[in-house]
Amino acid sequence: MGDHKEQPLRVGAAVRRRRRTLDLTLAVVAERSGLSVPFLSQIENERARPSQTSLEKLADALRTTAVELLAAADPACSVDVVRADGAEEWAEPRVRSLVRGHHQMHAQEFTGDHDAGRELQFRNDQLMYVAEGAVEIEAEGRAYRLGRGDTLYLTGGVRHRWRATVPETRLLIVAVAEHIEALRDTKPRR
Repeated sequence: MGDHKEQPLRVGAAVRRRRRTLDLTLAVVAERSGLSVPFLSQIENERARPSQTSLEKLADALRTTAVELLAAADPACSVDVVRADGAEEWAEPRVRSLVRGHHQMHAQEFTGDHDAGRELQFRNDQLMYVAEGAVEIEAEGRAYRLGRGDTLYLTGGVRHRWRATVPETRLLIVAVAEHIEALRDTKPRR
């Protein structure tokens, strides 16, 4: 009860994100695809579902494929419970995904140590939160020591590595999913 069930995909959000990434108007996409502006608006607002043919025309207009648009689509459900189910019985160290499926956000829980020699670099931003214990994170040539309740935010592209400095450390990492093209604010600040 209340657990996740497979739901139809909402492709409209993926279409809108792709269109905005390319800095295109609905009118331009309509002209390129041969689909009407009102129909495209209905797709983006989840009031209409495109046929396979329309999805392929739309993908061509957005310089991608129908498969890529579907892969970037959001599931229609808005609630998913991921239960701990025997997590206490797992051997140390362990990693547990906190989000199922293909979403805009990715979250994992690390318990125990981690391969401190492995350098990581992710395309998009991530937040590291120490739920229990302590970690040392090396990023941008500096070492950061974090204890219980501390967070560290890394923008996409930052090379880093981390290690637990206390047994039974639990680190939560929440990140923008790799398939999302994060937009950077390039406007000059006043």
